[in-house]
Amino acid sequence: MRLRQLRPVLGRLTTGTAALALVATSTLVGVTALAGPAAAAGGPQAGEACTSADLGKRYPFIKSVKVEPTITHFKSYFVTAGSTGSQSVKLSTQTQVTVEVGTSTTVTVGFAHAVLVKAETAVNRTVKKTTATTSAEEQTITWNFTQPGYYGLYQGTRKVTGEYGSLNCDRVDRGDGTYATQWTERPGGQYTTFSTIEEGAIRCEDHVPAGTIMKKAQEILGCEGTAAKKQTGKAPAPDTAHKGRKASVNSERGTSSVPPGFTCLPGKYRIGTPDRKLFWVTFGAGDYFRLRPGPRLPEGGTWSMCEGPQSNGKTEYALVNSYKGRCATMTDHSNAEGAQFRMDPCRTADDFQRFYLYRDVPGSDLVGIQLKANGYMVGQERVVDDTAMRQYSQGNADGTGTYVLEKI
Repeated sequence: MRLRQLRPVLGRLTTGTAALALVATSTLVGVTALAGPAAAAGGPQAGEACTSADLGKRYPFIKSVKVEPTITHFKSYFVTAGSTGSQSVKLSTQTQVTVEVGTSTTVTVGFAHAVLVKAETAVNRTVKKTTATTSAEEQTITWNFTQPGYYGLYQGTRKVTGEYGSLNCDRVDRGDGTYATQWTERPGGQYTTFSTIEEGAIRCEDHVPAGTIMKKAQEILGCEGTAAKKQTGKAPAPDTAHKGRKASVNSERGTSSVPPGFTCLPGKYRIGTPDRKLFWVTFGAGDYFRLRPGPRLPEGGTWSMCEGPQSNGKTEYALVNSYKGRCATMTDHSNAEGAQFRMDPCRTADDFQRFYLYRDVPGSDLVGIQLKANGYMVGQERVVDDTAMRQYSQGNADGTGTYVLEKI
């Protein structure tokens, strides 16, 4: 059987003809745990030294990877002695594979893309590294049957899944009374992607390597005593759990200026660029906060640093503006690169207004600030007056995501 490889697309797939021949390649099936240089190739590694300019940055690494042949479309088809030759056959949807990093199915540039680039390196096979889903529609392929028999016609791909982590620069206690800044491992999540789409036809009497898409099609055909799977039906509905969580959190509004379970540190703070020329300020009718010049800042340029519970090995902080009495928040619950922060009423539970701080060595007040909900780092497009504060999945490569947290 001749095997054809097609590009994965969002709509219908290219069709064509091919004669029956047996050509196959093997693939890895199972979970491979990665560690050390292989896990962080092309970036820093846990335990390596970092500098204060790295406090606002974030890098992904691959912790594990699994490659699994997956049939996306299938049809069992009987060809009699008098019906050989070229025929068009409709294939029903078996399953869908969607590119996903963490809880996001929208993948462009930034951290999520970097995760999939590293996954591709780990499996040594081209995979989708942007937003994509295998087709949910019925597919038609044209095949040239040269022999009568019972066939399984299929389209499939290699589904690649695994776990990723992230690295952040943070203060580390060396245990001898001294401190340093090092790349430290932080929580990540799960990822899913897929390789090129293949289509073909297979019979029970064909000998194909284990762990291939063709072998998976044989199993569905029932060649090894396995009951044939249902060949019709709707594709599984997309996961809406995350959207539901967003909606429920977004509807929970509070009036308190300090979230329950949080205790504000004594005094007021200001947050600004390391040169102490520009600081976070909110003023007037708008709820967005921006960089504005100091040192004489209005009350909208001072903040309460409120400590909450520990999660994922770090203390959570709510940043409460003194003028607004509101919390710094990613209010639209966005995972979009460069989405803008604003002020919103402090809520009892909302990870989109909780932050982690990554600190420089004692004696320095430099920090990196990370949004708990998605791991994005706080930054800005440019370090100029009136620039809005935004989120960046990997932080800013030029080090402008490092801030001074100054008690006043």
